[in-house]
Amino acid sequence: MAQINERRSTHVYRVNRLSKELMDEMISRCVYEQPAYCNAACPLKLDTKAMLKAVADGDYKKARQLYEKASPFVHILSAGCDAPCQEKCRLGQVGDGIAIQELEKAVARYSARSKSGGVFRMKKKKTVAIFGSGLFCLFLAGELEKKAYPVTIFCQEADMEQFLAAETGFLSREEFASELSDLQAMDLQFEFGCNVEKTFFEQQRERFDVICMSEAIAHQLFPEAVYSLALMVYEKEKLVMGLSGSVLDCAYAAKRAALSVDRLAQNLDPANTRGEEGPVETRLYTNTEGVDRRSRIPFGADGYSREEATEEALRCIQCHCDECKKGCAFLEHYKKYPALLGREIFNNTQIIMGDHQLNKPMNSCSLCGQCTVTCPNGFDMAEVCHLARQNMVSTDKMPLAPHEFALMDMLFSNNEAFLCRSQPGYAQCKYVFFPGCQAAAIAPETVKAAYWDLCERLEGGVALMLGCCGAICDWAGRYEMYDQTREFLDRELAKLGDPVIIAGCPSCKKELSAHAQAELVGIWDILCEIGLPEGAKGLERPAALHDSCGARGDEQTQTAIRKLAERLGCQLVETAYSGDRSPCCGYGGLTAYANRELAKEMTDKCLERSDAPYISYCMACRDRFARQGRESRHILELAYGTDAGAPPDISEKRYNRLSLKNDLLREIWHEETEEMKLDYELKFTEAALKMMDDRMILKSDVIAVMDEVRQTGEAILDSETGLLIARSRLGNATFWVKFTREGDNSYLVHSAYSHRMNIVRRQ
Repeated sequence: MAQINERRSTHVYRVNRLSKELMDEMISRCVYEQPAYCNAACPLKLDTKAMLKAVADGDYKKARQLYEKASPFVHILSAGCDAPCQEKCRLGQVGDGIAIQELEKAVARYSARSKSGGVFRMKKKKTVAIFGSGLFCLFLAGELEKKAYPVTIFCQEADMEQFLAAETGFLSREEFASELSDLQAMDLQFEFGCNVEKTFFEQQRERFDVICMSEAIAHQLFPEAVYSLALMVYEKEKLVMGLSGSVLDCAYAAKRAALSVDRLAQNLDPANTRGEEGPVETRLYTNTEGVDRRSRIPFGADGYSREEATEEALRCIQCHCDECKKGCAFLEHYKKYPALLGREIFNNTQIIMGDHQLNKPMNSCSLCGQCTVTCPNGFDMAEVCHLARQNMVSTDKMPLAPHEFALMDMLFSNNEAFLCRSQPGYAQCKYVFFPGCQAAAIAPETVKAAYWDLCERLEGGVALMLGCCGAICDWAGRYEMYDQTREFLDRELAKLGDPVIIAGCPSCKKELSAHAQAELVGIWDILCEIGLPEGAKGLERPAALHDSCGARGDEQTQTAIRKLAERLGCQLVETAYSGDRSPCCGYGGLTAYANRELAKEMTDKCLERSDAPYISYCMACRDRFARQGRESRHILELAYGTDAGAPPDISEKRYNRLSLKNDLLREIWHEETEEMKLDYELKFTEAALKMMDDRMILKSDVIAVMDEVRQTGEAILDSETGLLIARSRLGNATFWVKFTREGDNSYLVHSAYSHRMNIVRRQ
């Protein structure tokens, strides 16, 4: 059989098939990083979601630190804020929203001011003056103190208590005392009793690098000034001016003004690189189906107690989007949302020299496309991983090892096990039955029964094509091999007169539909039209129907399968994530070859939906479920009264394909085939067979090693175990076999293993 060459070098860079622009466009559909609804509504950029999480955890110190990022005066802000975040709470759409404002008051009440700066805090050299009083000047002083600017406040009040009292009459006595204590602890300089008029202002302004003032002072000193509200800067004088209004308006204006001061102090244009200011629209999607809809915890005149505040914060659902992760074992396994994983995979493709650590995650996606239907924006992780695989192949950076066995298996299906014949008596046929490589490998008797039935009941003749549709190399990203497979199948179909293809597998139907001349129909559609064959019978107990990921988006196939199940008398159990939302069984995308642990998790994810037997219409699904110990039947097995029984191992799958081909050639086309027989006896222990199946070592690989032993007589004796050890280089791997002799012409294999080393004899 043909071999596949390993990549030439990890350092050769040829064609990049995945651009950053394309990846950015795909990643932009993921909304996981979008701000929560409450966060987006806050112009001060308070991380309300994180603050509520801290309160729910009873960590008021952390909650206070988060709140102080929005404003250093937490009592003033929590008592006077308009709380736009509370109006946007997602829970408010289905019940009582979170009492965010009361929780903010609780954070202020039950925590102390965070220590700022530390021992090594460096004061900035540029100095700032603030002329005036009121909420804007107070908030601005606090913002600039956080930025470590030396700040001097010129105000008409007699002392700090009077300065704080300006426009803060809504505070309680305790709240006022707490804010006064915090203000006194700040590194601020005050000059009280100032009459801020033109002469005084001109005398003082030369002492400072940047000048700020309240709105009242600005109108008094610069009545003709027109300044940008977006920057809080008077363009002519480059002065930072204030804004009056609500508590939230003043706090927000102070934040913008502090940024303008920062830019001016560095002699930079205050209009540049300001980032996104104020409230924003969020694209976040949070599904509230099934959320806890408990009523809001009531509070009295004194607000929440610590315990009540924690209980109310526990109602927060921590808005996020995880629709794709709910049904996807791949994303659950790697514990990353698609945008982050997509970026990492893209960066992995761009590495020219070095380790490609994201190769395994990239190759572990089943490419099933479930995320496109569960994601509210249609993010397609399958497209990301598929393009990344193609990119790694095109740049000679994709190792062959993860996919080599599957690719070799495909070549086997399209070489030794391939069969393409017209129905006897027909030069050209109206139809060709294409059951797919997995059906031939797992349930050859079902394929045989289906073909006999189609030949008997369809007019115009039915040809037969046993082979692989090319999905294997497509999933592996081997686009050149995929093109070659398409050309090969097109030539074979042309020999038959390009008949209508009757697909026996939804993945085959999907892949073959890409062929330009192909007209396709599923065998399920045919059976719905001509009726079930005699003896068809469904399961006698309720069963769960698993929709193949190859039929995602194919409503016609999904509907036809359900009609067949109904006609068979099956009682189907409703399960979550069915139809287009159905998860992959673990075979798709070659996950079962690249990451067997994850493939098992995918299978378990499918089976956790029901304890009933499973009916599928993809042989790979039927095989995966049976391997996990679940009763599993393909719908064609029910239709034709066959039972494939226990799942075959990898060697039996190849044997089944060859046997099916030879049986059909002999029974239908009356062509004798030669069966290969060994001229010696070769037996395997149960442990050896299990090991070989786990390690994807074929009996034919072991036979090749033993043939070489018989030819050369070379083997190593392990004195401790008494086993003989032999090896042979086959393709890109060296295979090792441990065996014992049981007579002159008989051998018993105890174990086998392989690796990609190459042993060179020294002369």
